[in-house]
Formats: sequence, structure tokens, C-alpha cells
Amino acid sequence: MTILGIETSCDETAAAVCRNGTILSSLISSQEIHSKYGGVVPEIASREHDKLLTWTVQQALEQADLQKEDLDAAAVTRGPGLMGALLTGVSFARGFAQGLGIPCLGINHIEAHIYANFITYPELKYPFLCLLVSGGHTQIWEVRGLGKYDLLGETRDDAAGEAFDKGARILGLGYPGGPAIEKKARGGNPNAVQFPQAFLRSDTIEFSFSGLKTALLYHVKGMDRKMTGKVLADIAASYQEAITGVLLSKLKQSVDRTGIKTAVVAGGVAANTRLRARAREMLRNCDIVYPETRLCTDNAAMIAFLGEKHLLEKSKEGTDLSVVPNLRLDR
Repeated sequence: MTILGIETSCDETAAAVCRNGTILSSLISSQEIHSKYGGVVPEIASREHDKLLTWTVQQALEQADLQKEDLDAAAVTRGPGLMGALLTGVSFARGFAQGLGIPCLGINHIEAHIYANFITYPELKYPFLCLLVSGGHTQIWEVRGLGKYDLLGETRDDAAGEAFDKGARILGLGYPGGPAIEKKARGGNPNAVQFPQAFLRSDTIEFSFSGLKTALLYHVKGMDRKMTGKVLADIAASYQEAITGVLLSKLKQSVDRTGIKTAVVAGGVAANTRLRARAREMLRNCDIVYPETRLCTDNAAMIAFLGEKHLLEKSKEGTDLSVVPNLRLDR
């Protein structure tokens, strides 16, 4: 079975081809135009997707050494994400599939991030926990099978990825914020500034990053010297430490509560090297699994892979192509 995957939930225009569980090609056209705005501009993202989709899909097919007639189905992100960006992708995929006379599946972006781990680790077994950390989501899931998910906890306000982006903007480090802060934090002292970590000592499995962002803003405003060199590195390292610390503390709490000793980390923040290093320290008795770095951020490989899974298992998921910007997994 050969599936074309299309991903346009935010500012990455991506296409990939999956055949029998193997990714034959995966292309991502990053919309660098947003960097000058310090964040994603929804209207611009939609226009860029419209310009890039045809080329990106064609390149994915060429890289896989296939013709469009070789495809058995198409799969596309239908949510969550930006309304205009999602509509662009779904409209393209629907028309593309209709022209070929093949099925078109609507895929949940959150679910695809979880299943990206199976691309890297096909031997992964249920049940497992998933710490999902991205620009739009910070959640911990108990995964018992395809379509069998229990939400253990999530953020009350901002996602961890959003906290990285806004923190980088405050520090003048550019966009996207996660990689920018991680790079600047190298060589910095993670204990130089004691930033707040909401719910760290609470029994509840939930997160909040709005107070952390405010604390960073006031810390920077209260400084009597310029943020250069070692000072900026220390602040970035301390801010990163506050985010990764609370993420892993709540994951450890979930492991202890459920007794499940396998955990996967998914989403863009999963690529953070400090998060991975601290996970080895804080969850020594737990098997931690991460996707390949290229599969952490938004990509179409996970969309194509999950689309194939739904087709093979004949699940009802994927039959709905309506766009839902706030689509949840526990619906």
C-alpha cells in the first residue's frame, strides 16, 4: 500500500510517501518569511502553502521514484492547526485524490505526532505514555492502542513550544524560539536564575507557562546591564531548565501513577537536547523513546504513516475530512 501524506497545519508545507510502513520520501518546505515577524502570520501561511504544495508533492513523488498513479490513497492533516492553512491542505488533497480516484483520509495532527515514534521504533509496544510537547500542545497521554487514548494532563494556558517562542522573542533571539534558546543556552548556567515552575510540587498532572514568561519579561526589564555574552547564556539556560524540568517531573509523576515504564516524547520540543539529557537523569527506570529529529517537528511522514495504519485496520478514523482547528484526540 502506497500513501501520500500532506501536512499544512501551521507554517511547514510538507509531503511524504509511505509504502507498507516504510517512508520512501519526506520533504518539508519551511516558510522562512515568518522569521521577520517573530511568529507565524496565519494569512501569509495559507498563501505560502498554496504556492508550495504542488512543487512539494511532486518532489516527494520524484524522491520516492513513483508516479502519482502509483498511489493507493492520500492522507492530510485536518486539525488541529490554523484554519486557513488546514483548508489549503485539505482542499488540495481532496482534489488530488479525486482526480486519481483514490481515497483521501483526514488525519489528527496530535495522533500523528504520537505515531511518529513507530516510524523510528517499529517494535514499540502498548501501553505507553506520551509526553506531547509542541508549539500548540503540552499534554501527557496514556496510549493503549490505535484510537485508545486517555488524557492524563495538559497545560492550563500556553504550550511549552509557545513559551520557548515567546521567551526567545523577549531575549531577542529570533524565531523559532526552541532551537534559538537551546543554542544560546549552551555554556550557560541553568541555575543562574530561579524561574518559577508551576505545579512542580502539586499532585495534579497539569502545566502552566504563562507565569514563567511573565517572570522572564520582568527579569529582563529589571536588569541594569545589557544581555550579552555569558549573562544572556545564563538566562537562556535557566529559562530552558525551568521548562524541561516541569515537563519531565510531570512525566515521572505519570509513570509512578500508572506503573507504565515506557514513555515516548513527541512534538517539536522532543528535539531539545537538554530535555533528552535530563530525561535520562530523571527517569532512569523508564524506557524513553524519541522520534528521529526530522520527525519531531511538523512533517508529512507521520501523516502518511498514520493514514496507512487507519486504512489497514479499517478504522472509522480518517473518514472525516472536515477541518477542525481545535481538534482534540479525546473527543
